[in-house]
Amino acid sequence: MTKKDIAQAVAGRTDVSASAAEDIIGAALDVIGEQLAKGEDVRLAGFGTFEPRERAARTGRNPQTGEEIAIAASTSVGFKAAAQLKRAVNG
Repeated sequence: MTKKDIAQAVAGRTDVSASAAEDIIGAALDVIGEQLAKGEDVRLAGFGTFEPRERAARTGRNPQTGEEIAIAASTSVGFKAAAQLKRAVNG
């Protein structure tokens, strides 16, 4: 399902147009991304929590040559599903 598909589904359940729903969803995703970039968690009740996770620098190996390479530290995004979402998915 794409963002456009989600917008059409939201528009069908509310009194807004599909283009307005897509704008709203896009704005919400932008806000979530901005908060994660600041290092803040984003909690959506009944859905789950997005959180930035730090990955330490480490040594890896090039699978083609076997040569060791340095992998820089980075930040990724983790998601933990809420119990309500898990129940909905598992029926």
